[in-house]
Amino acid sequence: MKLTILTKNLQFGLNAVKNIVGKNLNLPVLNTILVESKNNKLNLSSTNLELGINFHLSATIENEGVVAIPARIFSDFISNIRDEKIELSLKDNILSIQSANFKTKIICFNPKDFPLIPKLKKEPIVVLPSKVLKNSLSSVFDSVSLSQTRPELGGVFVNFNKNKIYFASTDSFRLTEKIISSSSSKQISVIIPRNTVAELIRILADYEKDISINIEENQVQFYSDDFEIISRLIDGRYPDYQRVIPVKIVSQILFKKDDLQNNIRLAGLFSSNINDIGLRVDKKEIVIFSKNSDRGEFNSRVKNNSGIQIEEPFEVLLNYNYLVDGLKNMPSEDVVFEYTGEGAPVILKPKDTDFNLTYLIMPLKT
Repeated sequence: MKLTILTKNLQFGLNAVKNIVGKNLNLPVLNTILVESKNNKLNLSSTNLELGINFHLSATIENEGVVAIPARIFSDFISNIRDEKIELSLKDNILSIQSANFKTKIICFNPKDFPLIPKLKKEPIVVLPSKVLKNSLSSVFDSVSLSQTRPELGGVFVNFNKNKIYFASTDSFRLTEKIISSSSSKQISVIIPRNTVAELIRILADYEKDISINIEENQVQFYSDDFEIISRLIDGRYPDYQRVIPVKIVSQILFKKDDLQNNIRLAGLFSSNINDIGLRVDKKEIVIFSKNSDRGEFNSRVKNNSGIQIEEPFEVLLNYNYLVDGLKNMPSEDVVFEYTGEGAPVILKPKDTDFNLTYLIMPLKT
């Protein structure tokens, strides 16, 4: 192997694949990144056996080759290089890295020991703009359960329908649903693991090309010209979450997201050990309050200028963190707060219904 590549391109590719590489004492090759030079491309691959990432970079290839390079030292070293170009060459499993100002060598692993990442057919059931996919997954990510007791809740539920795609997540205390319009060639529902969703959101942060999605044999594949992400799906039946979304709304309030966020953060400083803050609402004002026996108490008043009818005054206790997460993911400044009755979920949603985002929070018992 011998090649030349722009440093910034290699840094970008390594940043995309390195996160899923861990410290595996039983299988040290899992701590490596597979690097292959072929057809004027430098291909970087990593896997944790549940998730695999392949990233393709343009390079000037003099000799083709493949090697498994220890991920930590390789990525840390490359991230600190300031030279415009670097040269990689391989001999006897020793990788030489050279630029105008330095030369170093890294001891590598036999690439034959690197686990095989599944290859799926590139026959997409749907193609989405990267921004649409990233925003949809980001909208529901915070509600994914971290508990191991119900594995089916440990991922994002995606229902590919004829004309719409439903993204949903719940940890039993809150629930988020995001709906987008799109035509899928296959009608199927899957549960994508939380870690896979996190990596996809991270990689798509500044990515602009369309993303193709394919599903087969309990695997999901997200791919473009530059990369593939292949992941196992969670095996299980997702709960019928839509039946818990209230239909009857008792009262509605319209507010500015920034105004409420600021007051909620202040109230959170004085919440108790169950992270509770209260909202008391009538036709004139919204009172946000909290109390902690060790710190003190907080009380703020916001005038109700929404013009939306309050059918009956209400008071509700909510988890501070859940409320902050819900507001953070609202895509517009104007947010609707819906009260659905005592002991029933409260709902946050954007005023603009075109966003098709619904966030439910179960109230705390008073």
